[in-house]
Amino acid sequence: MEQKIITSINEFESLEDWIKANNISKLFLVCDTSFQFLTEIRKYIEQIEETGNTPSGAELKIIRFDDFQPNPLYDSVVKGVKLFRESESDAIMAVGGGSAMDVAKCIKLYSNMDSDGAEGAFLKIDVVPNDVPFLAMPTTAGTGSEATRYAVVYYDGKKQSVADYSAIPETVLMDSSVLKTLPEYQKKSTMMDAFCHAIESFWSVNSTDESKSYSRQAIRMVMENIDGYLNNTEEGNSNMLMAANLAGKAINITQTTAGHAMCYKITSLFRAAHGHAAILCDRVLFPWMLENTDKCVDPRGEEYLKSVFNEIADAMGCAAPKDAAAKVEEIFERLELEIPAAKEEDFAELKTSVNPVRLKNHPIALDEETIEMLYRKILN
Repeated sequence: MEQKIITSINEFESLEDWIKANNISKLFLVCDTSFQFLTEIRKYIEQIEETGNTPSGAELKIIRFDDFQPNPLYDSVVKGVKLFRESESDAIMAVGGGSAMDVAKCIKLYSNMDSDGAEGAFLKIDVVPNDVPFLAMPTTAGTGSEATRYAVVYYDGKKQSVADYSAIPETVLMDSSVLKTLPEYQKKSTMMDAFCHAIESFWSVNSTDESKSYSRQAIRMVMENIDGYLNNTEEGNSNMLMAANLAGKAINITQTTAGHAMCYKITSLFRAAHGHAAILCDRVLFPWMLENTDKCVDPRGEEYLKSVFNEIADAMGCAAPKDAAAKVEEIFERLELEIPAAKEEDFAELKTSVNPVRLKNHPIALDEETIEMLYRKILN
């Protein structure tokens, strides 16, 4: 499926075109708490809720669902599916960050299942793809969730990964104005999430020519738009949204690697934002990998991996891989993101926390001893 990108120009004219083209009369809106701060899309939706009509006069009822939290619970998805069915909604629109996307994806996947989802039933049944129109509007330039088949929910306190290609929204609405009100720290960390997605996808053992093309474009767009994005220009924000989408397309093919596998425990232990934790890891992993290509486990071989590092350097506008690794560190320092202060006992927990599945995607072998050594470098 070729994902269609539309924009908010002319007062969301393309959104209304999508509504008309799909003959939507009841739109199920999945939105998180950030929705109240999104001036333009909120005004557009609230006008429809008040009048029952789109700006052009077409009848439309909005069914709003926001009964979920960050790191959404499976029970919230069950509630969403129930409301979607009872309201007889005929399309889904997700507005928000990764959690809103995850909930909306699961509602779409489970909406046509012959189950009420009780006792985790949705997680045990094979997905049957459906043709429910699905539009996503990301409100951060980071996760790229709108471009991936993955969703995460928590059931009985345990993380449950859901994956199906039919979960990918067929249409994405880009509105750069949503980034204007983001706190500076969130802007920095989400940008670094997209950047790390692109880099890790590039060197993943699962990379393809297609995924590397997405990664290359994403890296270049991040590098070229850091200033504009941090200064809140329309062009900088628009391009960073696109960079995150491209990086999402890349990891949809390859998945992430050791940087992300190692960053999750840093997030939970030190309350660092996800993208902040990811760049903490990748800024150390990159130069270490350059020195340890002899441990390559990518079946395409060590010379291939070295060529990938050259491609990453080229995408970053650097003459050599070592310069690219230095550039990653330079970006980290420029953003003034803190390095958490780890206690000795933290390292025992960190080194055993890494998801072995994600390590399988990494092109250089990592054992527990090496992981601990890297964590000590990451956290000084």
